[in-house]
Amino acid sequence: MLSGVWRKIVQFFSNLGNHEALGKLGDFTTTPRVIFISVLALGIGTIGAVVALILLRLIGLFTNLFFFQRWDTALVSPAGNHLGFLVIFVPVIGALIIGLIARYGSERIRGHGIPEAIEAILINGSRVEPKVAFWKPLSSALSIGSGGPFGAEGPIIMTGGAVGSLVAQFIHLSSSERKTLLVAGAAAGMSATFNSPVAAVLLAVELLLFEWKPRSLIPVALASVVADVVRHYIIGQGPLFPTPPHPAFIGPLGILSCVLVGLLAGALSSLLTIAVYASEDAFRKLPIHWMWWPAIGGLVVGIGGLIFPQALGVGYDTIGALLQGHITVQVIAGILIVKAIIWSVSLGSGTSGGVLAPLLMMGGALGGLEAMFLPNLGPGFWELVSMGAILGGTMRSPFTGIIFTLELTHDVNMLLPLLVASMLAHGFTVIVMRRSILTEKISRRGYHLSREYATDPLEILFIREVMRTNIVALNETMSGADLHRLLHGGDLSEENSPTSRRMQRLFPVLDANKRLLGVVTRRDLEALLPGSTGQTNHNGSQAQIGEKTFTLTSAMRSQPVVAYPDEPLRSTVYRMAESGYTRLPVVDREHPDQLLGMVSLQDLLKARVRNLDEERRRERVLKLSLLFTPRSSETRQELSER
Repeated sequence: MLSGVWRKIVQFFSNLGNHEALGKLGDFTTTPRVIFISVLALGIGTIGAVVALILLRLIGLFTNLFFFQRWDTALVSPAGNHLGFLVIFVPVIGALIIGLIARYGSERIRGHGIPEAIEAILINGSRVEPKVAFWKPLSSALSIGSGGPFGAEGPIIMTGGAVGSLVAQFIHLSSSERKTLLVAGAAAGMSATFNSPVAAVLLAVELLLFEWKPRSLIPVALASVVADVVRHYIIGQGPLFPTPPHPAFIGPLGILSCVLVGLLAGALSSLLTIAVYASEDAFRKLPIHWMWWPAIGGLVVGIGGLIFPQALGVGYDTIGALLQGHITVQVIAGILIVKAIIWSVSLGSGTSGGVLAPLLMMGGALGGLEAMFLPNLGPGFWELVSMGAILGGTMRSPFTGIIFTLELTHDVNMLLPLLVASMLAHGFTVIVMRRSILTEKISRRGYHLSREYATDPLEILFIREVMRTNIVALNETMSGADLHRLLHGGDLSEENSPTSRRMQRLFPVLDANKRLLGVVTRRDLEALLPGSTGQTNHNGSQAQIGEKTFTLTSAMRSQPVVAYPDEPLRSTVYRMAESGYTRLPVVDREHPDQLLGMVSLQDLLKARVRNLDEERRRERVLKLSLLFTPRSSETRQELSER
């Protein structure tokens, strides 16, 4: 009883404000059901902050256990260990455990989290297995805690997304609503981990939602805000990487330098992406089970950590030193060479870890190298610009890179330099590479992902612009001669039917007052007519058919699926997909028995043709001409005499 009442209440609020269903178009199609989803997102945001805290504590615990043999959950750098040559085996041990978890626990823990979240959204109906929510943070904490050169953002995005998906799976929701809650959990985790609520929402929009609609944007934003508020009480506030103040205006030379930084960051982004997937291809050729790949990657990490200890772990302390300008050439070289190698190899091995923190470190090192010959605009200036640019280029998410960098430092003066460098890095990789580091993995699994947002032409064209009005409508009764002439042309008469009638497959049926009674298909009409499958040559049979009267009401569909002239093509396409009909009569919305025309799937394709024409046809609209052109020979002579 109560469940039935609840369903009615939910349905009422879902229909309330659905202007499109009422025939009243608006800017958005969002209904008040977004309130219900937002309430769920608030709870998921709280849980996401707690999960982020647990992951950070686990990383600190495993780091202390592996490198310092003590029980402590504080985040520390592995670089200060005193293990000597034994440090080589620490990442190997952690990777062996991760390989066992991946094989016998869940294979979904492999990778850096974001591609797995995208795959769950696009392919699995936003359903994540419950065991992923347990094994992913544990394996990621083991990987990073044992020296893996990764960040916590990828794992927390996947873990937070798994939590949001689990909550959604316990409630009667659609796939798109589950997607919203999955992404809300992912954004909450990132917001709580990095104190970056706006960047978390932008990451959701640029990478995970695949839409820009209030129905998903509002719940995701609320979850991110709640997670950041909860972070204040359980983790703390303040910028993760405070920086000295930088100038608000850097001048033309500074802007030109940002152009160079953006292009170099785009080149480095391309090289890093190529290195990761070249490493993955190399591991695939090994004649051993993939469970052992992380251990091989761990060995490379251990050797790299022996050579350059700062390359181990998340490296937040090294990032902070880069932004303060307290860095040496040896450290810059170590990051750009050792960190890049061990990160690409270990990530290609299929272990668990994130990409944001390593990208920040390598971007900062590139900026430190550039600061040696670019104008001096303060400590950490070019390091910070290069960090944002490397994020925009590698992840193909420039706005996320810009805002994420600002929220990490709270240095708003960097907005313009970051905008220039990030967009150019983004443009460089978009032109040079088909896929990003996040989507290449999905492509290798046989799926295509487009990350371009554009207005669908089906959204802006109306049925009245493509419907056909030159159609054949039938009376509810018709003679056999007319029926035969309609179907087979001029067999019973000297007059042939037009080609358009031969091509028409659906016929509206009208009464004596020209009101629509229903529709009948050509196949239904042929079933009424005896011998319709083959034309007869017997005059007697033709005469009998011609004299007979057929009533179409027995064969017609009295409640046809219809279209309206004032609705966008998208609505009609959806209606065709739901009903299975590809031809619909067009009727007046206020008078549904008044026939206005017909629309078919072929007519709807006209919108696509128009869109292709706008993209491909190039023309010069305005032409240059002289403002004062002599109009006659006399005028030209007068001008020459002057």
